[in-house]
Amino acid sequence: MSANQQETSVRNNLIGNGTTIKGEIIASGDVRIDGTIIGTVKSSGKIIIGQQGVVEGDLMCNSTDVSGRVKGTIRVDELTSLKSTSRIEAELYTKQLFIEVGAIFTGKCEMSQQMTEAPKK
Repeated sequence: MSANQQETSVRNNLIGNGTTIKGEIIASGDVRIDGTIIGTVKSSGKIIIGQQGVVEGDLMCNSTDVSGRVKGTIRVDELTSLKSTSRIEAELYTKQLFIEVGAIFTGKCEMSQQMTEAPKK
């Protein structure tokens, strides 16, 4: 296996359909969620939530594509993309937001050029 292939396999993470994780996930690469996460997911890369994916808790990442369900707080440094099958109940803090027709978003959205942290309450 070449060094480039090894780096690619280490930096991509998959939580498969039928898997439930409770707790905190911290990843330096991209994360794809097709299962259920109850807790926090932090990534310096992209978080992709598939159509069967469910997150109940907090997401923190560079960018995200959501096709599944999220209930909690979402903090994204760059682009948040809500696909037509997404169901979101969240406080969303992002730099850019793209919502496809059919997506359901309930909650609050705050957009800013720098969204490294949510405002202090």
